[in-house]
Amino acid sequence: MDLNLTNRTAIVTGGATGLGKAFVLTLAKEGVNVCFTYMRHEEAATQLVETVRATSDVKILAVKTDLADPQSRERLFNTCIETLGNADILINNAGIWLSGYVTEIDPQDWDRVMNVNLKAVFHLSQLFVNHCLQRQQAASILNITSQAAFHGSTTGHAHYAASKAGLVAFAISLAREVASKNINVNNLAVGLMDTEMIRQNVELAPDYYVSRIPVGRVARPDEIADIGLFMVSPKTRYMTGATLDVTGGMLMR
Repeated sequence: MDLNLTNRTAIVTGGATGLGKAFVLTLAKEGVNVCFTYMRHEEAATQLVETVRATSDVKILAVKTDLADPQSRERLFNTCIETLGNADILINNAGIWLSGYVTEIDPQDWDRVMNVNLKAVFHLSQLFVNHCLQRQQAASILNITSQAAFHGSTTGHAHYAASKAGLVAFAISLAREVASKNINVNNLAVGLMDTEMIRQNVELAPDYYVSRIPVGRVARPDEIADIGLFMVSPKTRYMTGATLDVTGGMLMR
């Protein structure tokens, strides 16, 4: 199926590793120009840029960004537009997963999780939507949320779960505001994936984690990215404000 994505331009947060990297590779394969962010994984970001340039003709840009910092977020967006000329896809993928039960969470940790996982999504979405409205162009926003947004945390990650639940309500609200402007806003609710963020936890307690997944295994980032690719394509223009369950049956909603 031709998804009609060639020559479009995407911004992907947290694109150097894990699901973000899978999104970058999948988008590039479909002919999408990509600007992605990284923070700690500079070597991985450089290697990803080299891989994409060696295997496709798309434009690609990696921008070191502290998503907790509003000025850094603005520099990211301005750099993307100045270098690539446009953006009509935004994938808010980056997130942090700090540990701590509610009785012991440091307020600074709570704020950091909210700044990266929720406030950055609001700010980048605001910059992106205003850009698209000025150009009167169709566009897509995809936010990566979690089954924890609906189930809550069972292992000491209440701040993460709260931030991901906030994404669901935010996406619905934004979708209502911009639906008539040909901009759709959707979420992917992911479960357990084989990524750096959670790999160690799964390896330490595989029976606990895998037993919660009806399909019996953690997800590969590339198979989640394939679903996300479809959701930012013109094929899903009539779907907005939706959260798609890609949890291997953990959520089933």
